[in-house]
Amino acid sequence: MNLFAMMETSGSAMQAERMRAEVVAANMANAETTRTATGGPYRRQHVVFAANSGNPEFADTLNDASGTSASESLGSASLPQLPLSLNSALNGVLNGSGSASGVHVAAVVEDTSPPLKRYDPGHPDAGPDGYVSFPDINPLTEMVDLMGATRAYGLNSSAVQAEKGMIASALEIAKS
Repeated sequence: MNLFAMMETSGSAMQAERMRAEVVAANMANAETTRTATGGPYRRQHVVFAANSGNPEFADTLNDASGTSASESLGSASLPQLPLSLNSALNGVLNGSGSASGVHVAAVVEDTSPPLKRYDPGHPDAGPDGYVSFPDINPLTEMVDLMGATRAYGLNSSAVQAEKGMIASALEIAKS
């Protein structure tokens, strides 16, 4: 792998982690949203990463060593469609994901857990029994996800800086 391909790999990871941080921020911002355009409470979003098509020789060697094929390891499950609210935000991230190795955002999926019910008969969205459906969003879980995304972004940024340093050193060696 050449140095520029390594930068592309780190860059794709940084894009994916940025999107993960944006989704976590949207989850935190909507933690108390009881009514959306679809009528129910906000649903927590999850980001699904997928590997870009990288070096086919490496994939073939790995599959031969493990005795499986890529289609067997991934299964035949298909990913759900992206929510309409995030299509425009993901457009740039998803379009450039085909040629380089690395990672891309495959989908943003809704959490399937049921909403939390809280008794609040004075709330405008309360049902006849006085309970209100709130999103099942735990701020602690979201903060851990945000810290993970931030840390991964920072590590990939450090990798890009190290690669830039190696290129600069190589150019200095070539000058002398």
